[in-house]
Amino acid sequence: MKPIVDILEERVVSVIAEVTGEVAPGVVKPTQDAKFGDYQANGIMGLAKKLKQNSRQLAQQIVDKLDVSDMCAEPEIAGPGFINFRLKPEWLGFRLTEAIKDKERLGIDPLDNPPTTVIDFSGPNIAKQMHVGHLRSTVIGDVIARILEFWYGDAKKIIRQNHIGDWGLQMGMVIFSMHTKKWREENNITLDNLEHVYRHANELAKNNPGIAENFKQSTVNLQSGDEKETGYWKKACEVSLNACMEIYQQLGVKLTLEDVRGESFYADKLPSVISDLSVAKMLSESDGAQCVFMDGFKTKDGEPLPLIVQKSDGAYLYATTDLAAIRFRVNELRADRIIYVTDARQKLHFEMVFSCVRKAGWAGENVTLEHVPFGSVLGNDGRPFKTRSGENIKLRDLLDEAHQRARKIVEEKNPDLPADQKESIAQAVGIGAVKYADLSNNLVSDYIFDWDRMLAFDGNTAPYVQYSYARVDGIFKKGNIDLDNLIQGDFHIELNDPKELSLAKLLLRYGEVVETVARDLRPHLLTNYLFDLAQAYSGFFETCPVLKSPEPVKTYRLLLCYQTARVVEHGLGLLGIQAIEQM
Repeated sequence: MKPIVDILEERVVSVIAEVTGEVAPGVVKPTQDAKFGDYQANGIMGLAKKLKQNSRQLAQQIVDKLDVSDMCAEPEIAGPGFINFRLKPEWLGFRLTEAIKDKERLGIDPLDNPPTTVIDFSGPNIAKQMHVGHLRSTVIGDVIARILEFWYGDAKKIIRQNHIGDWGLQMGMVIFSMHTKKWREENNITLDNLEHVYRHANELAKNNPGIAENFKQSTVNLQSGDEKETGYWKKACEVSLNACMEIYQQLGVKLTLEDVRGESFYADKLPSVISDLSVAKMLSESDGAQCVFMDGFKTKDGEPLPLIVQKSDGAYLYATTDLAAIRFRVNELRADRIIYVTDARQKLHFEMVFSCVRKAGWAGENVTLEHVPFGSVLGNDGRPFKTRSGENIKLRDLLDEAHQRARKIVEEKNPDLPADQKESIAQAVGIGAVKYADLSNNLVSDYIFDWDRMLAFDGNTAPYVQYSYARVDGIFKKGNIDLDNLIQGDFHIELNDPKELSLAKLLLRYGEVVETVARDLRPHLLTNYLFDLAQAYSGFFETCPVLKSPEPVKTYRLLLCYQTARVVEHGLGLLGIQAIEQM
């Protein structure tokens, strides 16, 4: 089933071409105010200006030839040339019936010939615990991967990449310390110990040149393949990644060990990055460092801004590794689309890396390179969210607290539930609340981490949306409804009550929202939609009796409830959040 907005757009574009001979967009979008109809074509004014015609007269010419009688009432012209469309109830009923009968995809067609897409997200560091700073990249990247998997209709087209920090001087510090601390017994190597020793090593290196040289030598030994150093490195990676996997599982994030491809993977590919840039005559020396200068990048003083790819001492940088990663992803993974989900402060870095890759010819115009930047998580004081002592909040502690707070709420609201059910509900509500609060904000904006707001059962929160699913489940249980019989029957939904119509229209917009989020990579549009849907269902639930209605109205309304639950469950699933039958 093609989205309604696409059907209208195609018809408007076709008539525009017939009337004017121009290929121009209709710019069809949902209306902001229902009193003007359901959809509106906004492209006529721009076209009229281009053609030097009266926009309202041009709109009338288009309406005179536009045939949407199968799905809409007569289109109306408003203002200087807007064309408003109001969907017919009988057509809405037909579309909704078709969507309900599509058990696999809810009436949403997959994208034709989807691109192979690499998504780079999470990126924790070895020997360091994941903290709240890793939350957004991990959650946002996971949602983008889930949404694209569904929209593409082919999970093999999505390649998750966890670009971990597992190379360089930091590893030399840890490995040297593992020697000196005599952590030879496997049970003594824990992530807490690794993180502690890394911090201690960092402090020592600041004031002790001799120790700093030892760390450098340990790094050289590792990168030269020393057996003992490599063994310690592998153990540090194993311990760190196992801890990450526990957090991914707790978060419900679909990242596995197979998705890990860290800095170490690209280490042997870095010399060829430099040599190939040199062959392409793109390298310039600046203060002994090898740099690439590209048009359009300037310092605050207006001087050319370099992308440094090799330091004067021969060391490589993040940019070098990122260049190698793109080459690998294009050449080996056959990526058509590469998406990076990182802090907004890396925006300039990726702009320069992408520009360098284009200039070098390592990614042609057929490869889409995208950076999805996000803002910071702030405390109630408007500053970066940290502990009282000023340290980064460990992600493990944050998620445990979410579970505990949700468990307390469940205990208060439903004390008679079995203990295991309370636990599963608390997990779904607590983790869902954290993820939804993160995703419901415009990505580039900072947001305040507020436990009370994110766990509230009103407003645009996960518990509010999850509760709408539980209300539907409650109706089916109360009425002892056999869902198989309900949806397998020969039915055609009729919509008469205004609340029925409002709910049906919103249900049929789901595909449009998924497509928009997949194209623009803006998950907050999906959270906003689910909130609107939950509100629309609440209005329907309070106004339209379901179980007490006579047939066939009872069946029609049960089907509306059923489809609402499906869309809520599916939408939450795309967000990596669990729907709950009882709260």
